[in-house]
Amino acid sequence: MKMNRLIVLSMLIALSVTSALAGENLSLVDITRGYFRAESMKAVSPLADGETYSQISDDGKRVVSYSFRTGKQVNVLFDASTARGEQIGKVDGYIISPDGKRMLIQTKTAPIYRHSFTAVYYIYDIRNNKLEPLSDGGPQQTPLFSPDGNQIAFVRENNIYLVKLLYDNAESQVTKDGRYNEVINGIPDWVYEEEFSTNSSMVFSADSKQIVWIRYDESAVRQYSMQLYKGLAPEHGEYAEYPGDYTYKYPVPGQVNSKVSVLSYDIQSHQTRKIDLPLDTDGYIPRIKATSDPAKIAIFTMNRHQDMLRIYMANPLSTVCQLAIEDKVDKYIKEDVFSDVQITDKHILLPSERDGYNHLYLYNLNGQLLRQIVTDKYVVTSVYGYDEQTGDSYFAANPNGPMDQQVMVAHANGKTEILSRKAGVNRAIFSKNFKYFINIWSDVDHPEQFTLCQNNGKELMTLIDNQELIRKLSAYDLGKKEFFSFTTSEGVLLNGWMVKPADFNPSKNYPVIMYQYGGPGNQQVLNKWGIGMNGNGAILEQYLAQQGYLCVCVDNRGTGGRGAEFEKCTYLRLGELEARDQVETALWLGQQTYVDKERIGIWGWSYGGWNTLMSMSEGRPVFCAGVAIAPPTCWRYYDSIYTERFMRTPKENQKGYDEVNPIHRASQLHGALLICHGLADDNVHYQNTAEYVEALVQADKDFRQLVYTNRNHSIFGGNTRNHLFRQAVNHFDAAMKCGKK
Repeated sequence: MKMNRLIVLSMLIALSVTSALAGENLSLVDITRGYFRAESMKAVSPLADGETYSQISDDGKRVVSYSFRTGKQVNVLFDASTARGEQIGKVDGYIISPDGKRMLIQTKTAPIYRHSFTAVYYIYDIRNNKLEPLSDGGPQQTPLFSPDGNQIAFVRENNIYLVKLLYDNAESQVTKDGRYNEVINGIPDWVYEEEFSTNSSMVFSADSKQIVWIRYDESAVRQYSMQLYKGLAPEHGEYAEYPGDYTYKYPVPGQVNSKVSVLSYDIQSHQTRKIDLPLDTDGYIPRIKATSDPAKIAIFTMNRHQDMLRIYMANPLSTVCQLAIEDKVDKYIKEDVFSDVQITDKHILLPSERDGYNHLYLYNLNGQLLRQIVTDKYVVTSVYGYDEQTGDSYFAANPNGPMDQQVMVAHANGKTEILSRKAGVNRAIFSKNFKYFINIWSDVDHPEQFTLCQNNGKELMTLIDNQELIRKLSAYDLGKKEFFSFTTSEGVLLNGWMVKPADFNPSKNYPVIMYQYGGPGNQQVLNKWGIGMNGNGAILEQYLAQQGYLCVCVDNRGTGGRGAEFEKCTYLRLGELEARDQVETALWLGQQTYVDKERIGIWGWSYGGWNTLMSMSEGRPVFCAGVAIAPPTCWRYYDSIYTERFMRTPKENQKGYDEVNPIHRASQLHGALLICHGLADDNVHYQNTAEYVEALVQADKDFRQLVYTNRNHSIFGGNTRNHLFRQAVNHFDAAMKCGKK
């Protein structure tokens, strides 16, 4: 009897110890509400003195400046609680004037598309501590200070307005032809915004005497309508009895785009001129940028095939354009170029893939090539700037391989140095004089750390280490993240990562869920914290690992970081090689002793949804189940600029459009499919899912479909994201039982 008591007591102690060691289980609710989101820095802006930077305070009430050298607070530039004049509740954003005397305070922000929004702006006089409205005529878009700081141009309802600060904020209207779905002045149309990653198409000349902008005539562009309902979170009471609709211009491949032109406005004479710009009738103007010369506005043009970039220098008074740079690359120019081009007082720093890798080329403002900055066979991933004083160029690149990113400098003497100190993914925010930078580093096991550094890479102090998040995560039973590589049957080396359950046993057979995106230039296999379907340290994959799944992600052919040959091999037949590589991944996984090859699933969002459908209908039946979220299903339904960049027009590439798509392959679908889409998706229209599921019906294929009321491409709002992920997990759970052993 006593022995039995001892045995029971020993068992209880063992259970207690085991229970204490076992971590908590993750929940989808916590994941989707951002409980595991890392701390970051909000709206960081390097200031003109080169020694300080500003950011919005955590409570959203203040704009505070800090020292780049010490990280200590230097000044409070704006405080909503003490400012005189107008009263506001929260700062959404801010713009500091070039002379540092005023600020524009952004409030009541209302998103439109991916980059665009309206907001109510206030002019804040820093010296007088006074806040007053920018305009009483309604919300504004993309306000812009003149270089002398005395004027502000902005857009409202497709027209440009000008406010003169030295004349009691007198407001005048620059353009009057702007009309919804017809003419847009100073801000891009939908397809330019989405595919050239911009929300502004307006600049001042260097002497503050001219406003120069792109005018978009979209009157001939065909339109698309989405039906809207009352819904919830938010609720639209105006649609309580009858639904409404939202109609906007959306050009599809081969169809008419906006007719674009560049105009200038002389502020003193009120004269508007059209710039004499050489441009193909179906050409693009992806950017205009000011230079230090009042007689030179840099205008970027591209042909419709998007393989030829020209930069013209336009005189806003004479309207004459001089060609400065012409860059021709194989197949297509990537959209990153337009954001990464740096125009300084005397130079232009241009990224180009002309030699097969994204490298940098230095020109003067007249377009004379001075030198190539990088020649080694690695990829420049971001461009931070060119220092006129030293001739140094600052950028991010992957000299240590495609899964790694370092902050680098190329000196005028040709020597290149890595400034960041850790393996993983590093990015930077440089001071205006390039003496300092904030290094943002993470790897697959560590959330982002923000560190102040000198421009030689020496670390000065840590601003954010995210130790609180690490402590929070330590309470959970998390699995191990590992990188791997393998070679396909076609001899292609592919990189991937996997998340294994915390109690992983190599003698067991695990079901697998493969996550991927796979689109042109994209990378999901990076040594950084933000990997996975929901980012945040692959937190959703960790949840799935707790449910007993092995989670895997592989970057197929067409993805970035490995040069133009690897990235552009999918040209004209998007989806074919990508799906083949995902199937090869499943086949390779099935050869591993710890994988149950009968229980392999795949899922993805947007292009990843397309890739899911293409992979499930590739012809080799390797997938037990799949979830496609907001997928394109035929490139004829997607927008002109993105699609033609990789596919040309349907007239030029009929087979590529009609033979390589999930609709054409509907009869080959294998595995249990769940397809999800938002009814108000302005990017990948619900039309894609509607046409695809009809093809499945006619092919007599079973599937499940979920539609989300009033949700856009991100499918969020209220409880929506939690519901979406739960349905996906439930779908995999049910489908994987078919091969359970």
